[in-house]
This record gives sequence, structure tokens and C-alpha cells, in this order.
Amino acid sequence: MTDQQWADVRRRVEALGASPASNEVFGALGHRWVLEKPLSDTEVAELEAQIQVRLPEEFRDFLLSVGAGGAGPAYGVFPVRRTEGRWRWEGDGAELADLSRLAEPFPERGPDPELLEELAAQCPDEEDFDDAEEFDESMEAWEERWDAVMFHPDRTVGAVVISHRGCALRDWLVISGPHRGTIWTDDRADEADLAPLRGDDGTPVTFARWYTDWLRHSERVVLGAA
Repeated sequence: MTDQQWADVRRRVEALGASPASNEVFGALGHRWVLEKPLSDTEVAELEAQIQVRLPEEFRDFLLSVGAGGAGPAYGVFPVRRTEGRWRWEGDGAELADLSRLAEPFPERGPDPELLEELAAQCPDEEDFDDAEEFDESMEAWEERWDAVMFHPDRTVGAVVISHRGCALRDWLVISGPHRGTIWTDDRADEADLAPLRGDDGTPVTFARWYTDWLRHSERVVLGAA
């Protein structure tokens, strides 16, 4: 997308926010159609110097031409802000990303399927316990083991949490590696693994497509409700 196309995106978002039907869009009550002001070239350069990697071009252009975050898919795009001299993304779950490891390639695959199958088989069954407290303790211990595998920090190096979809479900933007620039869904809270978001044509969804698909859908919802 060109700078002008991105600038037009900001205009379209602001127009939606001004519509009486804007709250018909899912998540609008969270981001309230507010876009942070765009970052300057100097600020983006400072951010990239801190994380030691160049941002994917589409996201970089978004920060420069649309805004540093705000209105967007689900409850919005997590804003990137400088706090006490350090840049960071802010939002529900943003801390899951290790900003010191964004230059490392996002991993190609998840945990060993055999390991997950073995862990799943060890999940406690309430019928095997006579005492409810013992079952709760056993389940808690098993969940800690499961989370240690599924939420291991090595699994999300090279990516940042970009949005919260509610109920601890999130989207990640890959910053480094072969999947650079694509969006991955994180449904681990629902016992589903990280997965690349794909369009109807089966191709991976990049940041620009993710955002503009949401924008077009929002326009249809708002115009249809107006």
C-alpha cells in the first residue's frame, strides 16, 4: 500500500467513528474508534534500534501514516508507546511478548505432537478421585505442566501481541523469520494452538490485509445499520 492509501485508511476509520451506528462493530466500545497519532521517522528508528530489527514494511507504514495503534480489529491494535525512555506495546497480554528477542526468527512449528498427546493422556479425570480437593490439586498441577509447554517463551520469539479478541484470545504479528509480517491467532486459552491466520484463498494474512479486511467489514456493518 502507498502512503496515500494508508492516509486514506485513517480518514475512513475516523469517518466510521463519527457514524451513529459505529458501536455496531464488535470491539468498538473498547477502542472507541480512537487512533493514536502516527509516529515520526525518528521515533520508528528509535523503536527499531531498541528491538534491533526492522519492522515489517506494512506495519511500519501503518505506524507512520495511520497511527501508533488504536481502532482496529477486535478491541483494537495495541499501541506502541515510549514510556520512561523505552518503547513497548501496551494492551491485554502485550507482556507475553519478549521485546528483547524480536530479532530472533519466529519458530516454524509448535511443541512435539507426541509430547502433547502424552500430556493430554495424563489429564486427571474427576471420576478417578473420591475427594474433590485432591482432584482440584491434581488438575492444577497438570495445568501447570501443560502451560509450561504451550506458553513457553521460546514459542513466540520474534513476534508481538498486536490485538486482544476477548477471553484471553489474541493475535500476534510476526516481526522476524520466514513468517515475517503475517498474523497468527493465539487460542491457547481455548486449548487450541498458535496458528497462521489464513484468508479464504488459503494464503497467510499479512498485517495490511488483516487491517483492511476489518475496515471493509466495519464499513459494511456501519452502513448497513445506519
